[in-house]
Amino acid sequence: MSAGDKVVGIAGARRRRLHARSEGRLPATGPDLEALRARIDALEGELAAARASGAAPQGLLVALARIVQEGLSGFGWASLARTWREAYFAYHSEDVDDFGYDRKFTETLRPFFEFLYTVWWRVEVDGIEHVPEQGAALIVANHSGVLPYDGLMINLAVRHQHPGRREVRMLALDMFALLPFLAPMLGKTGAARANPDNGERLLRRGELVGVFPEGVKGVGKYYKDRYRLARFGRGGFVRLALRTGAPIIPVAVVGAEEIHPVIGKADWVGRPLGFPYFPITPTFPALGPLGLLPLPSKWALDFADPIDMQGHGPEAADDPILVNRLSEQVRSTIQRMIDGRLARRRSVWFG
Repeated sequence: MSAGDKVVGIAGARRRRLHARSEGRLPATGPDLEALRARIDALEGELAAARASGAAPQGLLVALARIVQEGLSGFGWASLARTWREAYFAYHSEDVDDFGYDRKFTETLRPFFEFLYTVWWRVEVDGIEHVPEQGAALIVANHSGVLPYDGLMINLAVRHQHPGRREVRMLALDMFALLPFLAPMLGKTGAARANPDNGERLLRRGELVGVFPEGVKGVGKYYKDRYRLARFGRGGFVRLALRTGAPIIPVAVVGAEEIHPVIGKADWVGRPLGFPYFPITPTFPALGPLGLLPLPSKWALDFADPIDMQGHGPEAADDPILVNRLSEQVRSTIQRMIDGRLARRRSVWFG
């Protein structure tokens, strides 16, 4: 046997061991999330009290560091490293739908996602009761953050804090759905390429579907334009809701604009690589791969009352005036929720 064959054999045996181990326990061993969340909430309360008392900035940073330290001790570096190791070597399971959603793979990665949600961004959720416990609905949100972390956090919010523990199938922009490393990850964790056919198929199955009408204009906006919604395209999401009768649930995401503040763009670098833009942030590309680490801002997700589409009928999707009016209604609702949340926020990092 050649040296190359031995390497392949060792790698294959390692995959089989990890696959067999994951068969018996999904998700990967992790912390008691409810207890950890309670401890994080208590520390957040101390942080809020320190801020209200006029504590010095360094004291607030120490309080924030305590929150991250508590989260890391709860999850453990070994647990997070195991998450990526097992996901990398995981086999494709047989529980895969026609969009490529692999539940086994998703559960393997879930501890890392939980860490981002619970500890790193300490996501606060309001209005989750507006999401229906069953049946189709179209979740429409503002988009930002360079990479699609906001879709992941919306999914986790509904999975954790909604009584139905539902999944949200996000429609990923072509920019993300075609990237060689990110695309397989998105597909295996439940996202689908953003086009009307995929959205309609999922909604007719009774799924929750998430869309970002701002598209690339949202994730690529400059930091100076943060939280000012870009134009909502041509209203494709409204036509999708009208054709299927699914209600539209506007969602405002605050916190994602600060994780990768875009201060410049080098489009001449991005376009040959297939990117519509190449972001320059205070940390990337100056710090290399370390610059891809998102900053630990405090996030808030606000879910609005559903907008009913049943009264219009599928034929209304061909009425451009109605489509534009409903699109602007959704856009203004999200902008109003963002403005309200920003008015209550006292700090990017501490909420």
